[in-house]
Amino acid sequence: MQDFDYLKDGDVYFDAACQSLRPRPVIEALNRYYTEHNSCGERVKYAWGKRTDEIVEGARLHALKFLGLKNKEYFTSFTLNTTYGINLILNQIRPELFEKVMTSEIEHNSVFLPTMSFAEHNDMPREIMKREEDGSIDITKYDFTKALVVVNAVSNIDGRELVNLKELTKAVHKAGGVIILDAAQAFAHNSELLHKTEVDALCTSAHKMYAASLGVIVARRDLVPKLDTRFVGGGMVDDVHRDEMFLSAKNPDNVHTIFEAGLQAWGEIIAFDAALTWLEKLSKKDKQQLHDNCDRIFEFLKNQPRVHLLNKAASPTFSFYIDGLDSHLVGEALSDEGIMARTGYFCVHYYLGQVLNVPPLIRFSLGYHVREADVDKVLKTLERMLG
Repeated sequence: MQDFDYLKDGDVYFDAACQSLRPRPVIEALNRYYTEHNSCGERVKYAWGKRTDEIVEGARLHALKFLGLKNKEYFTSFTLNTTYGINLILNQIRPELFEKVMTSEIEHNSVFLPTMSFAEHNDMPREIMKREEDGSIDITKYDFTKALVVVNAVSNIDGRELVNLKELTKAVHKAGGVIILDAAQAFAHNSELLHKTEVDALCTSAHKMYAASLGVIVARRDLVPKLDTRFVGGGMVDDVHRDEMFLSAKNPDNVHTIFEAGLQAWGEIIAFDAALTWLEKLSKKDKQQLHDNCDRIFEFLKNQPRVHLLNKAASPTFSFYIDGLDSHLVGEALSDEGIMARTGYFCVHYYLGQVLNVPPLIRFSLGYHVREADVDKVLKTLERMLG
């Protein structure tokens, strides 16, 4: 794709699940901020600042539009990353509203550890739900009464989707619970799963969806009364007295400030807005190319006798190990050929190490930057390794 024309021939980047490459329009948007209107948002009255404010406010609304959500029901805040966003919510949500916290077995540590910490600090039971091969949760097996549920929309190990997200959300809400979604792996390639979601909050990382490094929280406005705001600072208040603060979030137009203590990453927010536009403009051909690349890799890996593939279906993300070969050494050998892939447990230590008890893995994660020649090179290299 022309927007990744800076990629050198022979360089194969297969680590998009960690952070995607950035297309030219996103890079240019970030550069424009730094070279044309570098300024503090929501604080200044001069022209540069007004331009920054206009684009940032547009980005908040753009995120909601991208998800098919209404501004009167949801708002967008910006933070550091998915992990930070989940922690920010869990460390401020009122524990007395819940009887237990629930998560699933295939969660990234960004979910698994904060739910563990929440349960420990509030002396609350924690339940780990099973995820089916298709990524769903069998809601008939669990009691969601006053539960705080935190789960991912798409797995970062094998691309499994929470295909019954809408049904799960309804079940949690009917039982008086709250559901928070790790959407880090969903925004770029599975955004249809999130369309018109009714979850209480979703957290994502813009750097996994072709934007600069940034965290995004999209939350229901009615979540705010369930928070005990303790993470506070500049940019969050309209006024301050000696022993009293007046939070800006009490104004519906400024509710996003509830999660935005301190100066924000204005340039990165602008790059996020550009990434949403870029994703919306992708052609059917671009999407089909990614689909075809994933199919080719899946068909190859699943038919290799020495390869143990976790995936049950093609996905932009594949995890596997090879009989008789150390995955970390395979990663180094791939690197010697110009192929960049992740090895290890990918921050899913519990599921991979304790539930499946598999050795460290190799992960291929693809994006729209991947060329047909890249897949050719990877498959030929693996054929040599497998003998």
